[in-house]
Amino acid sequence: MSEKSYVSIEQHICVVCGCAFETGNILLELRVRPNLERYTATGWGLCPEHQKLADEDYVALVECDPQHSGLSAHSERVKPGQAHRTGRVAHLKRRVFARIFSGVAEETQPFVFVEPGVIELLQSMIAPTKD
Repeated sequence: MSEKSYVSIEQHICVVCGCAFETGNILLELRVRPNLERYTATGWGLCPEHQKLADEDYVALVECDPQHSGLSAHSERVKPGQAHRTGRVAHLKRRVFARIFSGVAEETQPFVFVEPGVIELLQSMIAPTKD
């Protein structure tokens, strides 16, 4: 038997971690046909964890493999649905991010996609601690 219904719980996909999260909205099938699944992903956003970090003025660096991300010869930007995430994510305070990557992100942009090796390079810049 089909699990289709007249109502569905709306979800968005987190652009940083790729996890689905509920938006708190309910979707209704207006044609009175059971066409909807229990959950329906309708767009992109930030999950509560990453939204909290963005509200605390952090920028997420999401590592993506450009060769597997569907980039065309005419496009330099990766769309969230095309991004082939490697699973590596780093968060930088916006003021630090602005000093390292001058002019890359808008003041309100909560995340950027970076090429493999960028996060590793940033980690190598951290001074070793004395034990």
